Amino acid sequence: MKKIPKYKSLRIIAVSGILYFFLVMPFMGFILVQKIPEYIKLGYINTDVNNADSVVSIQEGPITIKLSPSDSVTLLQDSVTQTDSKVVDELSNGFNAGFNSGRSQSKKDNNTTNSKPGHFNTSFGIFFWGIFIAMILDLVVSYPFNRYFRRKRKGLEVSPRLEFFCRRFLLHMPLISTGLFSLVMIATVGYIGYINLFVDFSDSVNAEIFDDYFYISILAAFLSSLFVYYWHKHRVHLFYLEVLFNEEELRKRIFKKAIGKIKNRLWLASGMTALLPLTIVFFYLILSITKVNTLNVDLTSPLVRQIILGNYVELFNDNEIKEFSYMNSVNTFMMFFGIGTSIFVSLIYIISFVRWTTMDIIFPVKELLMNMQKTGEGKNANFSIVRTNDEIGELAEGFNIMSLRIKNYIGHINDINQSYYRFVPKQFLDFLDKKNILDIHLGDQIQKEMTVMFSDIRSFTEISEQMSPRENFNFINHYLGYMEPIISRNHGFIDKYIGDSIMALFPDSPDDAINAAIEMRAKLQEFNDDLKLSNMQPINSGIGINTGNLMLGIVGGKGRIEGTVISDHVNLASRLEGLTKKYGTSVIISQDTLIKLKNPQNYHFRFLDMVTVKGKRNSVNIFEILDGEVVNIRNAKIQTNEAFKKALQYYRNRDMIQALSIFKEVEVNSPSDMAVKLYIKRCEAFIQNGIPDDWDGISSYFEK
Repeated sequence: MKKIPKYKSLRIIAVSGILYFFLVMPFMGFILVQKIPEYIKLGYINTDVNNADSVVSIQEGPITIKLSPSDSVTLLQDSVTQTDSKVVDELSNGFNAGFNSGRSQSKKDNNTTNSKPGHFNTSFGIFFWGIFIAMILDLVVSYPFNRYFRRKRKGLEVSPRLEFFCRRFLLHMPLISTGLFSLVMIATVGYIGYINLFVDFSDSVNAEIFDDYFYISILAAFLSSLFVYYWHKHRVHLFYLEVLFNEEELRKRIFKKAIGKIKNRLWLASGMTALLPLTIVFFYLILSITKVNTLNVDLTSPLVRQIILGNYVELFNDNEIKEFSYMNSVNTFMMFFGIGTSIFVSLIYIISFVRWTTMDIIFPVKELLMNMQKTGEGKNANFSIVRTNDEIGELAEGFNIMSLRIKNYIGHINDINQSYYRFVPKQFLDFLDKKNILDIHLGDQIQKEMTVMFSDIRSFTEISEQMSPRENFNFINHYLGYMEPIISRNHGFIDKYIGDSIMALFPDSPDDAINAAIEMRAKLQEFNDDLKLSNMQPINSGIGINTGNLMLGIVGGKGRIEGTVISDHVNLASRLEGLTKKYGTSVIISQDTLIKLKNPQNYHFRFLDMVTVKGKRNSVNIFEILDGEVVNIRNAKIQTNEAFKKALQYYRNRDMIQALSIFKEVEVNSPSDMAVKLYIKRCEAFIQNGIPDDWDGISSYFEK
């Protein structure tokens, strides 16, 4: 659902009341017109043809109507076609007065001039006032729901008490609304039944009319109440459920008591859309039929026989003709009027019930098909809302159970894959163009330029000797738990752990590796704070970084394989990490890494030395990243960087005396700079022992 719907309740009761009115009134109008001849015979309607003017006098009991002969037909016509004419109004009042005559009325008591409202009007007064009261009560009952949905639409906070109330009573609201409307119907029909059973009418005509009125009211009340229930239930199931209940609750049927069936709903829809209009039409047809034997005509007359039978006049005798039925002009007109009204009411029922039934079936099915399609496309498990308690609800619930199992299974597979990725990083699969670990084969490989980082805890062997094996594992895992997220955050991944060392790869940019190294050094301070709380000595670490082409692939044998990288650049990164101990620095990078930095201006660095390391013939220029040091040491090194560079120039130009002098000045301003102390020792040694002729300024290290 894209938006929160409005909670509709008052209009349901109002529309249903209108339908009741349109169901009852045409029937009663038809019956009233049919009873006019009998009222004339009983003396309730008296015609005086001696007066040319039409005089209508309405009394409490009988009706006295004085008409001219030429107006007699006009009376019948106007009583049907001109619903706003005086004649119809007066006839209706006389009709009600006849209903109100009761046991005490006399057919000949025509002298009373005061008219009281009849039982017919009273019944409709009960109905209209009942609808008004029911709408007020419904407004009170529906207020929490209106308030809840209004606040939801506006994005306002809903109190837990209000939400609890709405969740508890939402599914009962169709019955509550139907109950309120049914009380009105019971009061109205009950009054009609009371009049029908306990009031003695002065004639059989009024008694027959009230009998018909009673049964018609029962049928109309039943249909209207049914209309209220199914309209409200339709809105609750299709529009309100998903607003009040969460996804977990709507994965299963929340209607536990009565299990429905689609065929019952279809039978109901068929009855309301087909049988109802046919029944009403058939009823009007029956009402419009009149027996031939009620006519005061000479059936032996050829003209009369010709009018009644037409071309079939020779096929029937006089006695058979008496059993025939016919429709006079008034009945025919009233039949068309009644059928037209019934078609209008039936259309409302048909449109409503077909729409509700269609939406109640198609909407959940489409929702289910859409979720099945998404699940089939490999998207995450999708769950359908179980809106009904019939076979469609059972199907949706079954699909949800299946989806949940698929979700759990996929989750289990993902957990297994995540566990595999802890041993073989997912980036390995991406670089090797493999979708999952099952596609990995021994010998799969690819060449790619990457930056390699080695990080190691200094003097960890000495630290570990003071711990038990369990404490060693806990210490390492604690330390690695601090460092591993930093590498991931900076777009790198860990290739392997080697004891307390970390080997990480950064495939995108050397900047990522240096950023990770600086952040790891800052994180080390937090780790050491934790150690202090545990009364343990702080630790230090060194990081070496190198960039170059690597062979990334799968090595091993049939019984054991491993993803790794093989290259001389990996070995150099490991050696650079070892040199951090020699030079007393935190982070050392190679010249290849420095050259390939995208933003070298973002970092403070200085040239450290030119070295050859074990396993590599050519010398390498190495640089120190100053940002990895603690604040005071970093600031001192940055301030003395120019003097350090100048001293190195004298050193490489073999002017050891001048170099020694500047290095000592640097030492005064940066007493914690271990690289300066190393160079001071070298200068003093060269001054004392002399500089070899083949000395080229390259320092050689053949052990880590």
